Amino acid sequence: MLRISQLFIYPIKSLGGIELTSAEVTDRGFKYDRRWMLVDVNNRFLSQRELAEMALLKVSIADQGLLVKHAYSDESIIVPFECQTNQTGEFVIWDDTVTGQYVSDAIDQWFSKVLKINCRLIYMPDDSYREVNPKYAVDKITSLSDAYPFMMVGQSSLDDLNSRLADKLPINRFRPNMVFTGGEPFDEDTMGHVTINGIDFYGVKLCARCPIPTIDQDTIAKSKEPTKTLLTYRRRNNDVYFGQNFVHQGDGVISVGDSIAVLEIKEMPNSLKLASI
Repeated sequence: MLRISQLFIYPIKSLGGIELTSAEVTDRGFKYDRRWMLVDVNNRFLSQRELAEMALLKVSIADQGLLVKHAYSDESIIVPFECQTNQTGEFVIWDDTVTGQYVSDAIDQWFSKVLKINCRLIYMPDDSYREVNPKYAVDKITSLSDAYPFMMVGQSSLDDLNSRLADKLPINRFRPNMVFTGGEPFDEDTMGHVTINGIDFYGVKLCARCPIPTIDQDTIAKSKEPTKTLLTYRRRNNDVYFGQNFVHQGDGVISVGDSIAVLEIKEMPNSLKLASI
């Protein structure tokens, strides 16, 4: 039987994640997941791709807001749930432009000092809507994630990868929202429609991995793995794939231990097949 084993949210895009025992499903993903984002002077999103140091900023949920602490210093700050400015703007994530609200001048100064780059923190309010790529799903929205509201990985897939590596990697390298146990490696690849605690999830696109999995999330040391190994058996064209992106229908709460019912298996076209499928 397939069961949810871990749940994660990443309130500030590309900063440290938070592991939860239960997560509330909203219209655009888990509650708080990637609703905040750091942007540069051109209002373009920042991520660990350019600033690996972002991984060292660890986030937790406090009564007043998000508590952000640097892993190796005494630097910390509270990001309030309510923005402290009325200033809005247009911000770029890949090919999308979204409307957001600046949070606080003082918070901008703190992040700029800690990351040593001029940046600002913005929030995606409830009336800001960002549709996913209509090529893969219609009338579905997401937050400030790279592209989709959920990403799921099977623990068996990570175990399979680690069996090929000299140094085993934790799941946080891949920044999933949901991890499940049971089944075979890469079962997530062919999940077309699943339900979890009465909520419908639809697998829409395998997750092409960027360089972030090569960054140790605790030390920001970089290496060639796991990309080097994934290229040997999870490659299609110039990309490697690990995990699948999902959209959903419905709301509610998902908890660790919930079972996953697979209602539809999708057959991958030959042009999309990877060595492990």
